[in-house]
Amino acid sequence: MEMTQPAPPNALDENRHGQIGRPMDRVDGVLKVTGRAPYAYEVKEGTKPAYGWIVEASIAKGRIAELDPRPAEQAPGVLLVLSHLNVPPQGRYSTDVQPRFERAVPYLNDDRIIAYGEPVALVVAETLEQARAAAALVKPRYEPVPGEYAMHAAKAEKPAANVSEPDTAVGDFAGAFATAPVRLDVTYTTPFHIHAQMEPHATLAWWEGDKVVIHCSTQMVEHAQKRVASTLQIPPEKVRIVSRYIGGGFGGKLPVFADVILSAQAARKLGRPVKTALTRQQMFHITTHRSRTVQRLRLGASRDGVLQAIGHEALSHSARYDDFFETAAAQTRTLYAAANRMTQHRVCRLDLPRADSCRAPGEAVGLLALECAMDELAHELGLDPIELRLRNEPAQDPEKHVPYSTRQLVQCMQEGARRFGWNRRNPKPAQVRDGRWLVGMGMCATTRSNYLQTARCKVTLDGSGVLTARMAMTDIGTGTYTILTQIAAEMLGLPPGQVRILLGDSDFPPTSGSGGSFGAATSGSALYDACEKLRAALAHSAGMDPAQAVFDGGRIQGGGKTAHLASLAGDGGLSADGEIRSGDMAKKYSQQAYGAQFAEVAVDSQSGEVRLRRMLGVFAAGRILNLKTATSQVRGGMIWGVGNALHEEGALDHRHGYFANHDLAEYHVAAHADIPPIEVVFLPEVDDKANPLKIKGVGELGISGAGAAVANAVFNATGVRIRDYPLTLDKVLRGL
Repeated sequence: MEMTQPAPPNALDENRHGQIGRPMDRVDGVLKVTGRAPYAYEVKEGTKPAYGWIVEASIAKGRIAELDPRPAEQAPGVLLVLSHLNVPPQGRYSTDVQPRFERAVPYLNDDRIIAYGEPVALVVAETLEQARAAAALVKPRYEPVPGEYAMHAAKAEKPAANVSEPDTAVGDFAGAFATAPVRLDVTYTTPFHIHAQMEPHATLAWWEGDKVVIHCSTQMVEHAQKRVASTLQIPPEKVRIVSRYIGGGFGGKLPVFADVILSAQAARKLGRPVKTALTRQQMFHITTHRSRTVQRLRLGASRDGVLQAIGHEALSHSARYDDFFETAAAQTRTLYAAANRMTQHRVCRLDLPRADSCRAPGEAVGLLALECAMDELAHELGLDPIELRLRNEPAQDPEKHVPYSTRQLVQCMQEGARRFGWNRRNPKPAQVRDGRWLVGMGMCATTRSNYLQTARCKVTLDGSGVLTARMAMTDIGTGTYTILTQIAAEMLGLPPGQVRILLGDSDFPPTSGSGGSFGAATSGSALYDACEKLRAALAHSAGMDPAQAVFDGGRIQGGGKTAHLASLAGDGGLSADGEIRSGDMAKKYSQQAYGAQFAEVAVDSQSGEVRLRRMLGVFAAGRILNLKTATSQVRGGMIWGVGNALHEEGALDHRHGYFANHDLAEYHVAAHADIPPIEVVFLPEVDDKANPLKIKGVGELGISGAGAAVANAVFNATGVRIRDYPLTLDKVLRGL
């Protein structure tokens, strides 16, 4: 199935059985809360595993002058010390390979050190404690060389295109901005962000002849399979990746890392399973992070608030050898109307660990800048922030020049304003007090691009009437098992208890995995297509017209006939294969999900402490498959957005090129005490241009812009405008 035209009416529209949209509990919930859902490190294989412990480089750039493995090799229980002295040949990392998550990633390949925390050895022993103790005996002698670690001192360059072009231009931005009656020219900075998933990266690997089996924590099974194959220089069919349960990804598990590659290498050398997990501290340097950004916003408007020019320039960093850049200006290309426009991305190549995708890459930090700049412009013009946005609502995508598939941003803002009591907001800052607390309200617009990828699915109905669906999709805690169960149950008229969803195995039909907010739409559409084909096969088997057939209660009815699905499946079962491809609908229509977020904060006038008092988000994201899981996803994103505004910051030591706060004690994320009840509302919507399910992604929608609503509320409360995130109390005090 390919999206070359709007999706026609289907069984999900009818929703005869009420499965679609209902807040069904997670089908894997009981397994998880009772400890019966094995994550990668908990998987048991018949042979007792050996345990790996990674030794990290303690310099950020240079070479290993000497590494003596003998003290570790002679330690109790040690089986292997793997280093550049004895590692097998590996593939070469190349930016010519696309997609980037399939590139070979050699570890321990030579004596060079290109980033702090880079693995220099893997110690494998009979127990975890023995491996950890022996790892402390590996003490390389280094020859360090100076490196570049600070963006402000590095040369910026234009990156190559990846998911989008780095630069766009419409009209004459420079001329229009120079002559605009009202001009705003501001620079916002956002810090390094760390994924901080609950589950660390972990691997169990063993070999079955010339085939490696790897249980790991990865968002994209197919990409992981190809990356391992290209690194170990074996065919992809000789690699099986299994990732059934994942304790959070947020983009930090799109690639696979040293735990996977080195466990596979060690398992082959030892001829037995090897299990390796990264420590929390190791995750800060061995895996990826979100780049720091420096963003310049220039808005030119008439005195009545109509934008005449909009410019957004974003600077981020990549590792010295990599080609990633943070697309922080991408949402500015579509959110507001203006005849003259410019967006530009530049990147600094630094001697740091690799920057890559982190929840809502681009929008999460880009909207922190854009939506505060819009608030600044509204204040300068004396306009309500919502009114300014209403006056710049585009009739079509202002850069692609195509219609929107759906766009309810205006409705989100208006409904949110009504529910939040926005009319009670005092537009003059620092006017509302509650004792020593200064109280204010802020809002932002929210948008996140909507994507559809390629995926396949196989469904089988057996003789007992149970439907089983298989695909190499993953559930990273978002509720994928549950919403796929609901889709299949609705399509075949089965109780959810008679649907089995099997995911996370590269032996299953390939999918694009979880990421980019495309997981539910892509895997769900492949499942939908498979179910449609199975419905047709069952109808033909029963001698019925598929268009007239009704599926209900494990039976099919039509044309005066009734048949049990189990009987039609028979002892051999009945199967169907489904597939989804994106087609050209994404080119014919601009596809985004939208929302408006509102925050009320109180700021201690003496200490500068910021407390969130209440928060509301109103969203339009196509059809909602499961109200409970969708609400959870969006609320979680909003909470992360609060953290982006007030807490989160990777503190880079510019002298030595490492994150000084490399644990969850010092890298502050929002805690329960920081978060009041957050209200999430979805507006009714279906988008038949997006996919056959008519849904949009919600996994990254809530974080997109949420922090800007908080920052704008702080300004309204205090009159202090802080353009350097996070808004820590020292910055607030300085302004007060």
